[in-house]
Amino acid sequence: MYNLALDFGNTAIKYGFFEAESLRKSGTIGQEQELALLPEITQIDNVIISSVRENIGKLSALSEVKGITITLNYQTPIPVKNGYETPQTLGMDRLAAVIGAKALYPDKDCLVIDAGTCITYDFVDNQHYYHGGSIAPGLEMKFKAVHTFTQKLPLVEQTSGPVKLTGRNTREAIQSGILNGTLAEVQGIINVYKEQAPKLVVVLCGGDAAFFETNLKQHIFVVPELVLIGLNRILNYNV
Repeated sequence: MYNLALDFGNTAIKYGFFEAESLRKSGTIGQEQELALLPEITQIDNVIISSVRENIGKLSALSEVKGITITLNYQTPIPVKNGYETPQTLGMDRLAAVIGAKALYPDKDCLVIDAGTCITYDFVDNQHYYHGGSIAPGLEMKFKAVHTFTQKLPLVEQTSGPVKLTGRNTREAIQSGILNGTLAEVQGIINVYKEQAPKLVVVLCGGDAAFFETNLKQHIFVVPELVLIGLNRILNYNV
């Protein structure tokens, strides 16, 4: 059985082809029409779609799907207990990432950190109960905010290398404040969760996950395809 998981973001579409629970191929495309160019598309039995877009329309490339097609929403049956008080407002990518973490670490308390436009933290316990989490500005958003909401501070780009604690010019000072400040923020939140769950597993995904993997003083797991893995688990739960 072949599954296709699609994660529609604001600017790109991430896809993953799965055979049962095994990810066979993943990647990113820019337009819906590019799906038809993927040779694996003709083998698909079932599809699941998660989207932050208002309307994605009917995908012509999926017209020959043999099995089911699921557009994930808060009413879709899922293999965890959702304790979020307003499930209709919960981002489906956050939910999928949590379920992806449970697919990989079913018997562990998991903190899922998605380091993208926003940095989201989501906690799911070893009984498969999702408690909720928190949302904070991401790195790029912080760099843009410092420039946008001041008169003289420049727009500074993120650096991938080591960041000085004490900046000796304005560019370095902004980098230090945002990058070191956010590292301290993430580190602190992990530490608080570990007080509650000492055997906590921390799983990172998102565009800035590599930065945190390099610079955090914690044992963490970076899984770039975490959302896709979670989507596939939800799909298999519903087939």
